[in-house]
Order: sequence, then C-alpha cells, then structure tokens
Amino acid sequence: MGLVKVTEPGTSAPPADGTTLLCVPFAGAGPSFFHPWRELAAGRWRVSAVELPGRERRLMEPPYRNVVEAAKTEVDAIAAELGQGARTVLFGHSLGAVLAYELAHLLLARGVHVEQLVVSGSPGPWTQRERRAAGLPDEEFLARVEEFAGFRHEALDHPEMRELILPVLQADCEMHEAYVPSTDTPLPVPICSLRGDSDGLVTAQEAQQWREATTAGFSYVEFPGDHMYLVDLGRQVLDVIETKTARPH
Repeated sequence: MGLVKVTEPGTSAPPADGTTLLCVPFAGAGPSFFHPWRELAAGRWRVSAVELPGRERRLMEPPYRNVVEAAKTEVDAIAAELGQGARTVLFGHSLGAVLAYELAHLLLARGVHVEQLVVSGSPGPWTQRERRAAGLPDEEFLARVEEFAGFRHEALDHPEMRELILPVLQADCEMHEAYVPSTDTPLPVPICSLRGDSDGLVTAQEAQQWREATTAGFSYVEFPGDHMYLVDLGRQVLDVIETKTARPH
C-alpha cells in the first residue's frame, strides 16, 4: 500500500463532494506529519498521505533513490485507493513537490481528476539545486540538511532514532538532488506555489518557475517563515488551498 488514510472516525465529517487532499511528505518525513491536518481540514477534504518505504508502517522496506521510479511504482496503489474520476488535490513540500508533480501526470493518465497541484518550498521541476547534501559524511550531511531546512529534528539527537532516520533522509536527499522530470510536457492542471518568505533554500523567483509547468492557471503565495514554515502554519496553508480550489456554486 502506498496510501495511508489519515481521516479517522470522529475527527471531521467527510466532505460532501468527496474530494481528497493527497499529501506527499518531504525528505525524511512520513504520513504522520499530516495527521494534525485531518482536524485542521474541518471536513473540507478527505485528507490522505503517501507513505513511502523506509518509514512508519513501511519501515523495513528499502527507501527509493529515484523520484520517477518512486512515482511509477506507487501510483497504481494510490490511484486504486482514490478511485477513477475522483476529485483530488495534490500537495507536496520540497521533495514532496516534485514527487507530487510526477504523480499528477501519472494519476491523470489513470483517470483520476487532479483539480489542483499545490507545491511548497520548491523551485520549478527543471531546476536542480546547486548546493547539495547527498554523499557527504554523516555529520556534514546532517549539518547541511539542518542548514537547508533551518531546523534540526530532535529525533536525530537520539542514537536509536538517528539510526532509523538517517538512511532514509540520505536516500530522500539523494533522489531529490538527482531529480530530472520524466516529461517536459506541462500539466493541464492549475498549480499554486507556496514559499516561506525567508526561505534560504528556494528563492521567490525559483518558486515561481512552476508557472512554466502548467497550461492552466498559476498562483503564488508567501507565508512568514523559512523553508519549513508549514510546520507551524498548517491551518493557514489549508486555508490557502481551500481558496485556490474553491469551485463556483
């Protein structure tokens, strides 16, 4: 299974139109990051998250090292869970943004109706990072990732947790930094690009490169904060997604 339903009975009413907000985690993260969003969504969507190998319930599976391979391998299970013709909004932050972009192409080809792609903390899909962390020794790698993200995950200070998290984080960074899109064809889906206004990893100009990745509408929104602004601003992010995906009645 590549998809985890994070909506639980009693947390919020299901949306009347059956729209799913499918969240794609960033490097090192699992679907549990989005668990609080099920309540914050307040019935606006069914909130689900992609669960990749190497974390949480798939902890014992080897992590991917290629974004395109990950998308192609996971998409059938995701599409089956969503259902053909289902209305879906895709959200991805950083690594999750480019993985969501690949999934959007594949889901459309499988008859899933992708209403909007919301990308966060990411340059356009054709832009590769100049400064990299992959391949560095462990301590240098963690220092570089901490510099990129603007914070250090407290679990990395516990030896047992670090032993579990570090290989996945390294694999995620490797596949993100080596990412090359599978296609040059823009999506026929509106894209909204989000960014923290003090993000030192992705410039405003880079975040707006996503305009070239769609033949439909494009919008750009900044939030106060650095690369990981969404850790504290989940409700505000969801409010923007609701605004961008609102359909006329």
